[in-house]
Amino acid sequence: MRENFFAYISRMRYIGRWSLMRNSLPENIQEHSHMVAVLAHALGVIRRDVFGVPCSPEEAAAVALFHDSSEILTGDLPTPIKYHSDDIREAYKQVEALACHKLLETLPAELRPAYEPLLTGEVQDRVHDLVKAADKLSAYIKCIEERKAGNNEFLSAEAQTRKILEDCHMPEVDYFLEHFIPSFELNLDELGTIE
Repeated sequence: MRENFFAYISRMRYIGRWSLMRNSLPENIQEHSHMVAVLAHALGVIRRDVFGVPCSPEEAAAVALFHDSSEILTGDLPTPIKYHSDDIREAYKQVEALACHKLLETLPAELRPAYEPLLTGEVQDRVHDLVKAADKLSAYIKCIEERKAGNNEFLSAEAQTRKILEDCHMPEVDYFLEHFIPSFELNLDELGTIE
């Protein structure tokens, strides 16, 4: 098999998100994965440095970078469909797992052990809650940005996502919501310049 892994990964930029919504600011899974990695790293740092719980923010960031890589092969299934029923959710998990294994097969054998835990393994399991929370935070930030751009299409998604974040009862998420989310409401002039 050809060693196409990184060529596939680079194609993440062609997979759009929020396909059922009218977007003022289009987003692809490459952009989304970068933001999720930034947020997962932040949540890991908060877990470790604010709450004193052992954690590797670097692992969380690495898993987040690849968390949607299966969508290179599957596309982005809209959330209302993906979570419509337990049967669909389970079937899609199987499709995602198959896609991740197919991607791993496009790596040389000597590199697979380094990437397999990020896509399917123990490292992924250790930081799953952080990456899932970061994924929701990224969606919430997207909703805020769309609302600020005058797009009311995302108002319901914003309220629903905020509730999910508040209901997850993760101290790292609560800390991020309190300390960092308010800044996303500001424009560049309000953020100020770096002195």
